[in-house]
Amino acid sequence: MNSKIKQGRNMPVPRVSKLAYLIAGQLMLLGGMSFGVQARDVFNPALLEVDASHQGTTDLSIFEDGAGQPPGVYRVDIYVNNDQKDTRDVEFSMQKNADGKETLQPCLSVAQLQDMGVKTDLFPGLGDKNAKCARLSAIPQASAEFRFSGQQLLLSIPQMAVSQSARGYVPESQWDNGINALLLNYNLSGANNYVRNGESKDSNTQYANLRPGINIGPWRLRNYTTWSRNSNGQDKWDTVYTYAARSIIALKSQLILGDSSSPSDVFDSVPFRGVQLASDEDMIPDSQKGYAPVVRGIARTNAQVIIRQNGYIIYQSYVAPGAFEINDMYPTGGSGDLYVTIKEADGSQQNLVVPFASLPVLQREGHFKYSITSGQYRSYDGSVDETPFSQGTAIYGLPAGFTAYGGGQFASKYQSLALGVGKNLGDFGAISTDVSQAWSTLQNQPKDSGQSWRVRYSKNVIQTGTNFAIAGYRYSTNGYYSLQEVMDTYRDGNYSNQPMLERRRNRSELTISQNLGQSAGSLSLSWVSEDYWNSDRTMRSIGGGYNNSYNGISYGLNYSYNQNSTASGSNGSGYGKVYTHDQVFGLSVNVPLNFFMPNTYVNYNLNTSKNGNTTNSVGLSGTALEGNNLSWGAQEGYGSKGVGNSGNLNADYRGTYGEVNAGYAYDSNSQRLNYGVQGGIVAHEHGVTFGQQMGETITLVEARGASGVGVSNQTGVKTDWRGYAIVPYTTPYRKNSLQLDNQTLPDDVELALTNQNVVPTRGAVVRASFNASVGQRAMMTILRAGGAPVPFGAMVTDPAQKTAQGFIVGDAGQVYLTGLADNGSLLVKWGNSAQEQCQVSYTLAKPTTANAGVQTLSEQCR
Repeated sequence: MNSKIKQGRNMPVPRVSKLAYLIAGQLMLLGGMSFGVQARDVFNPALLEVDASHQGTTDLSIFEDGAGQPPGVYRVDIYVNNDQKDTRDVEFSMQKNADGKETLQPCLSVAQLQDMGVKTDLFPGLGDKNAKCARLSAIPQASAEFRFSGQQLLLSIPQMAVSQSARGYVPESQWDNGINALLLNYNLSGANNYVRNGESKDSNTQYANLRPGINIGPWRLRNYTTWSRNSNGQDKWDTVYTYAARSIIALKSQLILGDSSSPSDVFDSVPFRGVQLASDEDMIPDSQKGYAPVVRGIARTNAQVIIRQNGYIIYQSYVAPGAFEINDMYPTGGSGDLYVTIKEADGSQQNLVVPFASLPVLQREGHFKYSITSGQYRSYDGSVDETPFSQGTAIYGLPAGFTAYGGGQFASKYQSLALGVGKNLGDFGAISTDVSQAWSTLQNQPKDSGQSWRVRYSKNVIQTGTNFAIAGYRYSTNGYYSLQEVMDTYRDGNYSNQPMLERRRNRSELTISQNLGQSAGSLSLSWVSEDYWNSDRTMRSIGGGYNNSYNGISYGLNYSYNQNSTASGSNGSGYGKVYTHDQVFGLSVNVPLNFFMPNTYVNYNLNTSKNGNTTNSVGLSGTALEGNNLSWGAQEGYGSKGVGNSGNLNADYRGTYGEVNAGYAYDSNSQRLNYGVQGGIVAHEHGVTFGQQMGETITLVEARGASGVGVSNQTGVKTDWRGYAIVPYTTPYRKNSLQLDNQTLPDDVELALTNQNVVPTRGAVVRASFNASVGQRAMMTILRAGGAPVPFGAMVTDPAQKTAQGFIVGDAGQVYLTGLADNGSLLVKWGNSAQEQCQVSYTLAKPTTANAGVQTLSEQCR
């Protein structure tokens, strides 16, 4: 017997020994037992009684009713017409179906059926909405099938009784606001620099950012504060934002009170302190996010509709005779005509072509996206006035592939209106154009006005693998200012003494990517160019790259050209230090060393600059430890033009309680030692849990008593000493499947299930609870008075266990038991009379390294 037997998610609450489970399964197959067998089909127990000494010791009556499984609570995946709707514990009882056969039938409430899309209002016979178990027979031709082998409950409901919801739709009733909690994200880092040339002095810096938060019901309070200290010991604190937010589910929107930034769909994003109500597209199913055309057609019979794009089937459904409309296709992120095939019931086919192209500004027909913002302009420059303003935007999907959008910005010294339209051009791509009219009054300046025109276009050339997109071209007249440009002029002191802002005249953006074939790699090209009304400077940045791989070896060539790009030390307003012209070329090669060093790579990098130096470097990098928790790298290089030798070492460890990193670097002028620690803390009703740095929406895993259990697909995430863990990233308004790694379970822990689904709202801390059975394990042979084993199929329960789960006896009286105390008593039952049950007392050895697995013992049942 393997001492590391674990229970997976497909095990029901009544559990069996491994041997008994296999035998019972074979008997069900041999005996023809299925969901629809006659009631009280029986096996001949003598088939199992090979040993004459065990004659009459087999009792399988518990398996002889209906589906061959005892009534009880089972963890099942629930499907409605082959579409998975939920995973939950469901109580099953023995009932007669329409044919008079006894089968295991589920107990589902009317509310649960409604959540799964059943039109319960049409069938009063289902029962009262508060009834625990609905009468599924009230829906004509409805049926339920329990597939024990796959732990699946299959509900077959006539189509007319089911609401037609978009694919990927998660009912709002399943959205979880999570638990009340206190949160803290922290990031602490520092560096010590030591000079080597004697021309300057040593220095050290420290930095911290703290992001505390509070969750109370649907409300989320968030703050972002930073702290820094320089070599002179001067401290500086800054508050980046503080806000309260909550989901407004009825409006599919987010309400924000405090510091935030306005959306950038129509106008440039503006930081504010105030209130904002804006559409939250994550509340919309994936099949309705982004842009996709509405497919319309006419079916002559009950037909199958198949939609292909770029050679792939992206949609398949069935429609009734008559006109149909399909509006819930997933966006593909690109373009390419939709080829629609309508297969009629008589075998004939219709074929349609629907032109398609995608652009972020486009909305699906009938969809409305909006934002309303009001508050004070919040500049990162403390000397700028906090001027009140309001803004509103709206985007609406029209028929025939059109989208209309617009908005307005209003302040005492600035007003702006915008209006635009987008169009799906089919074979010619997609385009949008808009115009903004602004009236501006700068500080100590007369009122001015101007316009800004913008055009955006995209197109995929599928035949050549080319993605061609002009991300934008914009032209602004001499009198046009943005809201932020005007607001920044109102500050302490006289603005006329400040350098003149550079005002954008033209801006163009272009990106092109080209797939050269399966083994030929890919090319990319980007272009950004700007010029200004009150400056002769022209900013231009051009980039190009080629990437490919061969037998696991990846390599890339990259080139960039920069003309008059603003330097990193500039304030971004066009005045400050600027570079003139520079060209940079880079080559990188990455070679895996899996043949003798798993998870390790050797890499070579060449970087050369026209106005700078050339550097060559060779390094090793990889991951180590169980779960690849440790990332490491080492690099050595040499640079021309006096740069000389350089090198660095770095390591990063992601563990249960946080993340730590450290590094060392040197060159001819200095040495640097850097270090950091980051992580997250959640305080909840059951204590405080430490973990890795958290995203916006998280999950708190609760498996009390099960320490050191890993979470699948989460590097370094394990339960702490109490059985809690923070899963740092969870997608809001979507089903997130969380699975515990049963290979990491301690020897004294068993889990009835290892998989949970959660559907959090934005910013929630949702709890995923796993029932851990903590205790010793034993393979026990239970004998009756006289030495005969208890019957095969008898049920063993441990009254000391909260779940009162059952263990089924296998042949020769053997039963596999988990979660046992060091000593106690068990109840054994194989029939309905008092003579068909007994109790067994046991004492187990104290767990040690030698017996940490499964203990074997034999006990008398009295």
